[in-house]
Amino acid sequence: MRISEQIWPRAVCLVTTASKKGKVNVMTASFVMPISFEPKYLAFSIAPERESFKNLKETKEFGLNVCDEKMYRKALICGSYSGKNTDKFKLAKLEKENAKFIKAPLLKESPISFECKVEAIKRFGDHYLVVGKVINEVVRKENFKPLLHKTKNVFPKIK
Repeated sequence: MRISEQIWPRAVCLVTTASKKGKVNVMTASFVMPISFEPKYLAFSIAPERESFKNLKETKEFGLNVCDEKMYRKALICGSYSGKNTDKFKLAKLEKENAKFIKAPLLKESPISFECKVEAIKRFGDHYLVVGKVINEVVRKENFKPLLHKTKNVFPKIK
């Protein structure tokens, strides 16, 4: 049994990044957690072969956009294609919003978005843990049903 099936449900987020040249990417992540109240820090894990990982190492910043249940198809698309050859923003019909302090865009349809600066990237097994300090947050909606993930294409619903 995969660890993702043993520890669930997990909140789904869309992580936005930009390369040094300004090419943006978005990826789906459910291995996400808050790690500090004050100041706010959060972390997520990423496989090193991801295009977003290359961007994170180059620019040391990212947007973390919380998904609600309405964003299911968008999250599925962003987790099913590589950003190397696909414009996932266009394919998933995501609405970009300029961030205040980072090059990566935020997502208008996300109830909450965080702008983060990378504080640490460290390998653990087959993934890297990325720790980011929240430097700005945009709260568009406080009451929403989060999109939850178990494994692969299994997204349980809150009743």
